[in-house]
Amino acid sequence: MNLRPFALTSLALTLVAGCGAAPSSDTSPLGLDLLVEKAVTDQLSAFQIVVLPDGKQRDCTELQKTCLNQKVRLDELLPLHDARGRESRALRFLENLSGTGVTSQDVSFEAPVGRDYVLVIEAISNESPPRFLGSSCNYLPEVNASRNDPVIAAPMTLTTVDCDPTF
Repeated sequence: MNLRPFALTSLALTLVAGCGAAPSSDTSPLGLDLLVEKAVTDQLSAFQIVVLPDGKQRDCTELQKTCLNQKVRLDELLPLHDARGRESRALRFLENLSGTGVTSQDVSFEAPVGRDYVLVIEAISNESPPRFLGSSCNYLPEVNASRNDPVIAAPMTLTTVDCDPTF
């Protein structure tokens, strides 16, 4: 596979309140709107979403160079819940993009209420075994039980890294 480097410059994620299942006492619903250039969608299989504590102590540039599972331990990841209420430390959403030119996909999940987090979204290839296509790393200063301010994700650049990002 020839992965020529090009930016997913229109990959933007917006976190908004009100998406997903009703929140429990210690989680907050978050919605992600994934926007991706149509030109790269033929390489994508899924997106993997994780949230890490101690965001101010983490270097997003370093976290994005290769698979996150080579940088952090599974027990460091915060527990997340998908829209059906299933818990996982790394949520995986199959690529289900729609639209023309710039395609989009809505994703929702619940994250623990707290402060100083990092949200990492990894693009996963459709190869077997899966390969890391790139990631977006975003500081989340606070996740509230009720209303969350919108967050625009950092752009994702596709890279050729021979690692399986699956946790």
